[in-house]
Amino acid sequence: MPTFSIIIPVKELNDYVRETVPYIVGLDYSDWELFIVTNDEQVSEWPEEPRIEMMSSGRVGPAEKRDLAARAAAGTYLVFLDDDSYPESNLLSLALTKFTSGSVALGGPAMTPVSDSFKQKVSGVVFSSRITGGSPERYRPVGEQRDVDDWPSVNLMIKRDVFINVDGFDSPYWPGEDTFLCLKLLRAGHKVTYVPDLIVWHHRREGLRRHMKQVGAYGLHRGYFARHLPETSRRIQYFFPSLVFLMFLIAPVTLLLPTFIGLLALVGIGVYLSAVVVGVLDLMRFEKPIVAIAAFPYVIATHISYGYQFLRGLFHRGQLVSKLR
Repeated sequence: MPTFSIIIPVKELNDYVRETVPYIVGLDYSDWELFIVTNDEQVSEWPEEPRIEMMSSGRVGPAEKRDLAARAAAGTYLVFLDDDSYPESNLLSLALTKFTSGSVALGGPAMTPVSDSFKQKVSGVVFSSRITGGSPERYRPVGEQRDVDDWPSVNLMIKRDVFINVDGFDSPYWPGEDTFLCLKLLRAGHKVTYVPDLIVWHHRREGLRRHMKQVGAYGLHRGYFARHLPETSRRIQYFFPSLVFLMFLIAPVTLLLPTFIGLLALVGIGVYLSAVVVGVLDLMRFEKPIVAIAAFPYVIATHISYGYQFLRGLFHRGQLVSKLR
C-alpha cells in the first residue's frame, strides 16, 4: 500500500500533464501512486511506470473525478493537484513530517513558475499582495505554519480516512468544490494546516480576458457561498470588490449630481486608485517592476470582474449550476 495517492483531474491528457508527470516521478519520496482522471478512456503515455493509473469518469467536474479516484486509492494520504500544476521535489517528504505530527489536512502555496510567459506572470503577480489579490499566502509563502479553514485544491492534501468520513468532495461546484470540502472538514472538527514551504508550481492564465474569466468564476461561486455557506464565505474581504464594481458603475451618474456628492465620488475613486498604485508598488517585491506595472489594469479588472460576479452569485435564485469546460 502506497503512502500517498496523488490525484489529477483533467478533461484529457494535455501538455501540462505531460510536464507534471516527470516532476512527480522525480519526487524525493517514491512511495506513491498517481491517478490521472480523464473524461474518456485514454491509454497511459507512461507504460514503463506502474505507479501511474489512468481512469475515465465521463464528462463530470473535477470534484467527481477526485472522488472517483479517492475511492480507488490505496494511499494513507490523498494529494490533490490541478492538471496545470507540478510539485516541488520535497512535497511528499515534507508532507509526511506534518501528517505524522498530527495534521489531518495540509495546504501550501501555488506559485507561478519562472518559465511562465510575461502575460502569465502579470496574471499571477496580481494575487501576490493583500492589497491587490486578497490572500497572498495562497500564491507565495507568507508567515508561519498555522491553521486555516479554506484552501484551494491545487495544493491540498487530506488523510484518506478523514476524506471518506466526510463523504469526499461530493460537490456539484467548479470552482468552489474545495471550499465546499473544507467547510465539511470544519464542521467535522478539522482544519487545514497551512505549510508555507509546501510548494507546488501553478501555471497562470495568459491574457486579460482569460484572467477575468477565471476570476469571475471564483467570484460567482464565492457570492453564492456567502449566502448559502456563510461560515467561511461571508467575510468582508469577499464583499470589497463588489463595492469597487458598484462605485465605478454609479460614478458617471454621481458626477452629474450636486457638487458635494460628485466630489465625494471623485474622492472615493481617487482613494481606490491610490490604493491600487500602492498595491502595484508592493508587487515589485515579488516580480520585476515591468511585470508589476503591467499588472495595474489587471488589478482593476480583477476587482470589477470578481465584484460583479460575486453579486450575481449572492442574489442567484435556486441552485447554482457550474459550467464545465
